[in-house]
Amino acid sequence: MWGLVRLLLAWLGGWGCMGRLAAPARAWAGSRGHPGPALLRTRRSWVWNQFFVIEEYAGPEPVLIGKLHSDVDRGEGRTKYLLTGEGAGTVFVIDEATGNIHVTKSLDREEKAQYVLLAQAVDRASNRPLEPPSEFIIKVQDINDNPPIFPLGPYHATVPEMSNVGTSVIQVTAHDADDPSYGNSAKLVYTVLDGLPFFSVDPQTGVVRTAIPNMDRETQEEFLVVIQAKDMGGHMGGLSGSTTVTVTLSDVNDNPPKFPQSLYQFSVVETAGPGTLVGRLRAQDPDLGDNALMAYSILDGEGSEAFSISTDSQGRDGLLTVRKPLDFESRRSYAFRVEATNTLIDPAYLRRGPFKDVASVRVVVQDAPEPPAFTQAAYHLTVPENKAPGTLVGQISAADLDSPASPIRYSILPHSDPERCFSIQPEEGTIHTAAPLDREARVWHNLTVLATELDSSAQASRVQVTIQTLDENDNAPQLAEPYDTFVCDSAAPGQLIQVIRALDRDEVGNSSHVSFQGPLGPDANFTVRDNRDGSASLLLPSRPAPPRQAPYLVPIELWDWGQPALSSTATVTVSVCRCQPDGSVASCWPEAHLSAAGLSTGALLAIITCVGALLALVVLFVALRRQKQEALMVLEEEDVRENIITYDDEGGGEEDTEAFDITALQNPDGAAP
Repeated sequence: MWGLVRLLLAWLGGWGCMGRLAAPARAWAGSRGHPGPALLRTRRSWVWNQFFVIEEYAGPEPVLIGKLHSDVDRGEGRTKYLLTGEGAGTVFVIDEATGNIHVTKSLDREEKAQYVLLAQAVDRASNRPLEPPSEFIIKVQDINDNPPIFPLGPYHATVPEMSNVGTSVIQVTAHDADDPSYGNSAKLVYTVLDGLPFFSVDPQTGVVRTAIPNMDRETQEEFLVVIQAKDMGGHMGGLSGSTTVTVTLSDVNDNPPKFPQSLYQFSVVETAGPGTLVGRLRAQDPDLGDNALMAYSILDGEGSEAFSISTDSQGRDGLLTVRKPLDFESRRSYAFRVEATNTLIDPAYLRRGPFKDVASVRVVVQDAPEPPAFTQAAYHLTVPENKAPGTLVGQISAADLDSPASPIRYSILPHSDPERCFSIQPEEGTIHTAAPLDREARVWHNLTVLATELDSSAQASRVQVTIQTLDENDNAPQLAEPYDTFVCDSAAPGQLIQVIRALDRDEVGNSSHVSFQGPLGPDANFTVRDNRDGSASLLLPSRPAPPRQAPYLVPIELWDWGQPALSSTATVTVSVCRCQPDGSVASCWPEAHLSAAGLSTGALLAIITCVGALLALVVLFVALRRQKQEALMVLEEEDVRENIITYDDEGGGEEDTEAFDITALQNPDGAAP
């Protein structure tokens, strides 16, 4: 029976390959010549091939793709074959009597590659299973019906210009939906359809590479490359698909800057201040971005002194500006050279350099009306103090540079000399004093002098004139402050009583050195010692001063060393007091006590004045009060009825006529006191 099944399957061999469906069979006990315990052996009840169906195959009638047969089917018509599973009854149908399987429509492997079905043989009369059900597979056999496609296309790629041959640009990948495990339907080969000779593609990997060297972005920046993918290994009859790759050459610094002209000419007015723009220079560089950034510099010395050049914010233009004030009368033109250099240089392209260029520049200075120019930027003059009005201080001078012979008029701006201490001669520019000057009141005078052209009043300029008042010895030295001090009656001879300081308002120098001289002679109560530093020490002599109620007035002479020397006399007040052992004042004469408490003679006079004023106010108040009382008495004499007399006696009422005397009311003046 097994041989018949194999013959049947061999007849169907063109539709598929070997497959099996197994069912339980009878068991037999023992083995030939070996009695013993019963052993079970499973025998295949039916066997068939695994079925295949070619995709996209369609005929006028359902196509036979295989046959199922079981060894329990003895051809008596009692066996019925059943088919269940994927596509059973719709895509696949089975002849219940013969087991022939047919496909009813065209199949697409790319939609579904295989179908899993379940076969079973049953008794036709009772539907009792004759065989257990078993799975089998029907595979859809692939044909080359799908062309390659590029799912990520079209592509865009960038590669630096001047790249070497073989530089990788991008990898393109095509996809073929056919079965890669069956034949060459999905075996792809890549070729370049458009883009030669600039680019090539690897047939197997799809990597696009440069095919020629030194591709220049400035010549052609963008390339459109068409790549084809063909299946069947690229052989005739294969299907193909294509995509585009847009390749852009990125810039590298392979071009040096170049001035479009060799000479640039500019003009500028002489009154243009520092920083004024004279002109722009641009060296052309076909590169892009940072590769085209440039720096400019002036090569010649004469140009760099008067002008400067810098790069604009875009890094492309050179801005030529004035560096220092120009003067048409002293120089009318400048000629120098300017260099433009790339700031970023790629060492790989140094052979294409040098990456710099030089151009000549000529700047013409134009004349312009100018205000008068002073011979000095500022003037510093001096004059001694106390000089008579009209004393010459100095002279300033200005000239018209455009016309040196043009007359100039000078004046002092009033706000710079509010006290009118100076005057200026309008034609000559000489400055004189207009009032005596006092150095101790003001040392410096800052004047602003205006110079104006007589031909054009709009052309005017100013200059600062500083006048210093020089010192003369015109102030006698004096004490720095009033000195009112005291000395204890128990003080030892030679004791320091007070350090006295002097003040000289004249300028510090030899002439302002002050010397001191105290009382001389054996009867002097106090000694003055010059410390030779602008101070003196008041000392108790060897013979103590006798105590007395009035303070001592010590005369001190002060003089300076000027030419001529000036002197003055000052007085120091010293009171003699009784002191505690620690040196504090215990008791003193009234004058000394007040002095020790810190009250000066001026303060005492102020107190006395205040007391006198208070006494005068009291006297005035009493006098006014007395005058008012006299006026009231006159009124009382004229009309007694208007007087009201009050008393504190308690009467007995209307019937009490003895409690008071009515005559006193009628005649107050005649009443008894």
